Parts: sequence; C-alpha cells; structure tokens
Amino acid sequence: MNITDKDIKLIKSKGLTVDKVLSQIEIFKNEIPFVALRSAATLDYGILKFSEHYQTELAKLYDARLAGLETIKFVPASGAATRMFKDLFRFLDNYDCEKESLNSYTNHEKADAIRLFLIGLEKFPFYDIVMEKVKKAYPTFESLSEGRQLYIFVEMMLKEKGLNYGGFPKGLLPFHKYSNSIATSFEEHLYEAAGYNTNDKGESELHFTISKEHLKDFKGEFERIKKKVEEKTNTNFTITYSFQKSETDTIAVTKDNEPFRKEDGSLVFRPGGHGALIENLDDLDADIIYIKNIDNVVVRKYQDELSGYKKVLAGKLIEIQDEVFRILRALDEKKPTDAELKDIKKFLVQQLNVRLPLDFDKFSDTYTLQFLRESLHRPIRVCGMVINEGEPGGGPFWIKRENGRLVLQIIETPQINKRDRRQQEILESATHFNPVDLVCGVRDYHGNKFNLLEFVDPEAGFITQKTMNGKVLKALELPGLWNGAMANWISVFVEVPLTTFNPVKTVNDLLKSAHQVKLFS
Repeated sequence: MNITDKDIKLIKSKGLTVDKVLSQIEIFKNEIPFVALRSAATLDYGILKFSEHYQTELAKLYDARLAGLETIKFVPASGAATRMFKDLFRFLDNYDCEKESLNSYTNHEKADAIRLFLIGLEKFPFYDIVMEKVKKAYPTFESLSEGRQLYIFVEMMLKEKGLNYGGFPKGLLPFHKYSNSIATSFEEHLYEAAGYNTNDKGESELHFTISKEHLKDFKGEFERIKKKVEEKTNTNFTITYSFQKSETDTIAVTKDNEPFRKEDGSLVFRPGGHGALIENLDDLDADIIYIKNIDNVVVRKYQDELSGYKKVLAGKLIEIQDEVFRILRALDEKKPTDAELKDIKKFLVQQLNVRLPLDFDKFSDTYTLQFLRESLHRPIRVCGMVINEGEPGGGPFWIKRENGRLVLQIIETPQINKRDRRQQEILESATHFNPVDLVCGVRDYHGNKFNLLEFVDPEAGFITQKTMNGKVLKALELPGLWNGAMANWISVFVEVPLTTFNPVKTVNDLLKSAHQVKLFS
C-alpha cells in the first residue's frame, strides 16, 4: 500500500493507526474463514425452557435483589429508517399515475407490499399527520385519482420537502397511535424500561447509541415526552447517548484488495457495523445491562407480559452469577475435592454449555484449576431465543473451534458457507432465532468491570460487497455485537415466547397486532 501524507492525516483523524489499517487490508487478502457449524442449538441441547413455576421463582429472585443492583438498558438506535421504506421508495421510482391505474400497478406480483400498505393506510400512526400536510399543499387532493393521491401521500411522507421520514432515525418515527397521543419507539422503550429497569428509588437509566447528527432530535423528543412518561410510570429517567466511534471504522478496498479511493484520491472508510458498539457497551458499568434493538417494542397493553419475561432472564443471570462467583471464591481458597469437582463439571456442562476437553480428567491439578478459572471468569449473558419462523438474521448454533472443541454461539448467516451442502442443511435445521434480547453481567466476582474488548473473537467478522459511485468495493464488518463481539462470554440461551419479538423491519410491520392499540375489525 502506497501511503501518502494525506492518507496518514486522514487515518490519524479517525483515531486509527497505519498499522491497524494495514492489518485490515491483510484480512481482506487472507479472507475470513467461515464458521464450522456442528449443529443447531435446540431445546435441551443448548437452549433452556423453563416451567411456569420456575419462571415465577426467577422473577421473584430478580425483584428481591433489584434494590441492590445498578441496571441500565442499552438500545442500539443509530439505524436510519430508509430500509424500512424501501418498497415505498421503489413505488415512487416506478409508478406513473398518468400511464397506469393504481389497481393495475398493485396487481403486479412484486407489488404485494404496496397493496398491503394501501389496505391498511388509515391504521398507520402517521396517517393523520401526513394527510394534514398533504391537504395544505394540495387543496384539490380529494378530486385526484387514487393513484395520484397515494403517490402524493408517500412522497409527502418520505421526501425531504415533506416530512422526510425516509431520512429519520427509526427511533423517532411515529410507531403507535393512542387515543390522545402518538408514540415513537424511543418513547415506548421508556415505558417498557419502567417495568423492569427501575430501582428502589424510582429511577431508570437508558443508554441509546445514535448518529451524532440526530443527538439534538433525540434530546428534543425526550424533553417533549419526559413529564408525561415520568408521571404515568412514576419513574425518573436518566437518558444518555453515545456515537459509534470513528476508530472502529474499517477501510474499503477494491476487488483486488487495494485501498478504494474517491475521485480526489482520498481513502474510503466505512462504519464497522453494529459490532463496533462493543466499544460503547464497554464504556458502561452496571451490575445488569439489558440489550434490545430500537424497533422491537409493543403497544403498552402488552408491556406487562414483556416485562415479566425480562425479569425471568435477569433472575436466571443472577442465579448463574451467584454460583459462578461462589465457585471462583472457593477456588481461590483451596483445591476442590473430587465431589466438589464433579459438581463444578456438571454445572459447567448443564448450565453454562461448556464442553470439557476429552482428556480433562487427566489434567494436572494446576491445569484443572486454570481451565476452571478461565471458563468461569468471563462476562455472562442470558439471551432470549424465539421459535424460528423464517425471519432473516442470526441464530444459536454449536460450532467447532480450531482446537476441536464445541462452543455455543449466536451466528449470523454471512458467517456460514451456504455453498457447503452440509452447512446449509444445519442452517435450515435451526429451530430458534436470535431476537436480540440480552441480559448481561459485566462485572467479575470482585465487583470489577470486565474489559469487554478482551472477549471479542476478531475472526468472527465478515466481508461484504458494496458499490460507491457505480464501482464495486469490499467492506469489512467487525464481529457483530451479539455474535463475534461476545464470542468468548459465558452464554446461556433461554426460550422466550414470540410475543416478545415484534421488530419493525418494514413499514407494514406497524399493522401487526403488537403495534396496533385496536385490532382490525
């Protein structure tokens, strides 16, 4: 790589080093190996399922211990809403109301999304807001053809000259319509947090990772709703924000693995994906950190049920943490007896999904203690898993490491070699899906916070193809936040009901019952 003074200045301005950039280029050259799936994680083979009685006991444990805990809810919220409206943007690009009726257009095979959008139009939380703008701008709107009306409506909703929802962060879009108000997903996260993330002083802390340019908008939204939400929930909220750090950006390269440059010769860097947020997560210090995506919310009538399952996961975390800490303290004092070692091995295998080396029983005392400490002295996460109904995204799998040991991981589909028939079969056999519903313990048995960056698997990223100015480039995604970035955590997977997973990936998802105060009649 021919590095110029201009390149060095840009690299340093991002908080990167030349060595770091060169190492990223080496990753492109060497490529990132696919994971070796051994099998899907299933019930009783990596995924736990709790009885109603046990769920009640775990929730009680959490409630009993909450007064002495510091908790925080971490919400990745930097995503723009653009992809949520991709079908509507395509409609604006392709539909000509002068040449084709709307009925004809929506009968096309690829127009299902537009047809559903049109059918549910008045049920969307933003309908009245958009219509008010439309009727002011187009006094003769009611006399226009149905196709022209829909085109104007969508254009007013998405484009910059209108409401610009297409350029909004997803967290600030109207998500739910109540009798006297319209709520964003940002607001719903506050109501939800009040149900399980509130201490004995009535305080709840949330942290949102956002784009820097949207900071003022998020702060403005909180000020707008603060008094109302705090009075209704009897909770005082502390909201903090952070941005994806520029030093987590990765260099883009050409198909020949040379640095991709703009027309002016400057290097191109791209955000490293949600895995970069492990840095933001590492900056937080609490006993329990909840992680949930910005678009996974429900209307308030379902929130008590959702909060109950959050307490179950947190109770399980506390239960596991108590035993992990007890064992580590005992190991500090003396070598375990044969009976104690048998119990520890059982706990590792049955509760923590640790697969012991085949020759473990032949280890010397020194290596036995070292293995136990290394297996237990880690951050802990309890992850909700839902039944797989074909949603795109990652899931829980057993994978085989280079040392031959099996480990339980959340794996994203780009990490899997789908051209390998056996790997594809394992992927298709997955029974559960990762909804990003995590409860994390990031302090050790001495009460000190772990350095989370020490537990990242640097080889769990992936390379994708993008285009810029009509040219193909290769981009490097860092190990994802809940897969590679947490690859070396203690991972416990628990089945939770589908009712806890209600993401809004497309605008039409807002028509589902979890996002409607009143169902369709």
